[in-house]
Amino acid sequence: MERFAGKNVLLTGGATGIGRATALRLAAEGARVFAVDVNEEIPDGVIAYVADVSDEAQVKAAVARAAEELGGIDALVNVAGIHKTTPLATLSLADFRKLLDVNLLGTFLFCREAMPYLVRSKGVVVNTASTSATHAHPFMTAYAASKGAVLSFSLSLAAEVAPQGVRVVAVSPGGVVTPLMSSVSFPEGVDASFYGRIMPQVGFGDPEAIAGTIAYAASADGAYLTGVELRVDGGSHV
Repeated sequence: MERFAGKNVLLTGGATGIGRATALRLAAEGARVFAVDVNEEIPDGVIAYVADVSDEAQVKAAVARAAEELGGIDALVNVAGIHKTTPLATLSLADFRKLLDVNLLGTFLFCREAMPYLVRSKGVVVNTASTSATHAHPFMTAYAASKGAVLSFSLSLAAEVAPQGVRVVAVSPGGVVTPLMSSVSFPEGVDASFYGRIMPQVGFGDPEAIAGTIAYAASADGAYLTGVELRVDGGSHV
């Protein structure tokens, strides 16, 4: 498929996991992809740019550079994110703020800075939320708060920019085998048995499965989608 032939995509979190898979998927479908990450190991076939998504100055520079190199922005895909599993009693203010800074603030900053270009192109934003945004995930309160905010931000933004011809879609992955998920561990003594009730019915997914959904949402095939959440979790939260 060449659904993105001639399209310019700005993507965050392009070095690993869902972000990397999405960058490769969009490039394979013909997009010119400008991938931003704090990690320098961004895959070949896309334009790599190293930046911290939670730093306003760096985000402004990244978006300006993307628009210059690509000649415009047709789609913004926000995937960059971090995760931490901590009981409330031991959750530090610094950790809570870090999750909000990367997951929420980064999404907001890229949306704000890229919006003028997206208005010109009548483009699309795809933000990565999580099943944690709408379902109980014990010991992940800070992560859930950040992703819940990403979801509500996306839905309200969709209503705000629809008159300007810009679509906004949130994609909420469930259990996906990524470095982010692999880093999740529970503190000693914590009863994590709750999670046995929300395992994906078809097994854990791979990043490519989420990348396919993001590609659909960002493509002309998803042209009638805006202001919605696409939950991709293998049936873990039915």
